[in-house]
Formats: sequence, C-alpha cells, structure tokens
Amino acid sequence: MRKKVILERKEKKAMDVINVKRFGLAWGTTCALLYIGCATVMAIAGREGTIFLFNSMMHGVDVSTVIRMDVPILEMIFGIIQVFILGWLVGATIASIYSFGVKKK
Repeated sequence: MRKKVILERKEKKAMDVINVKRFGLAWGTTCALLYIGCATVMAIAGREGTIFLFNSMMHGVDVSTVIRMDVPILEMIFGIIQVFILGWLVGATIASIYSFGVKKK
C-alpha cells in the first residue's frame, strides 16, 4: 500500500511542471503544420475558394483585398520557419510561466 502511494505522488509531481523545450516544439510544429495546411488549401481551392473559406473563418471580414495567391516558394519556406519559431517561443513562454507558478506553490 505504501509503495502505491509513493508511486502516485511521483506521477503527480511529473505532471506539475511542463517541459519548456517539448511544449515549445509542440507549439512550433502545430503552427508550422497549420501554415502548410493553409498553403495547401490556397493551392487546391484557388482564389475564390480561398476567399470564401477565410471570409467564413474570420466572421465575414473581407480578405479579398489582402489575399495574395502568387507566393514564391522561397517566401513560403521562410514563412514556415518564422511561424515555427514564433510558435516555439509562444509554447516555451506558456510552459515557463506555468512551471514558474507551480514551483511557487
């Protein structure tokens, strides 16, 4: 019985702190996949389909004046990298703040 209680305490402690690097990686990868998904939708749906989709997702905000369909491949690669880095920073920040708050308890 005592061993079971000790194991339960160890498992609970492992969940109290978020690994900053892993959480950052998860966020960065998720953001990069969303970026790639968006580019794929733009390539498949064409201009009108893309405008319809993003207007629907943005509660009717008209994106037709700002959408650009002819994005060079190099610019897209830089965009994926930038979005990954930004997502990693957001995830690392969230994990750091969360873990800092847990350690104070």
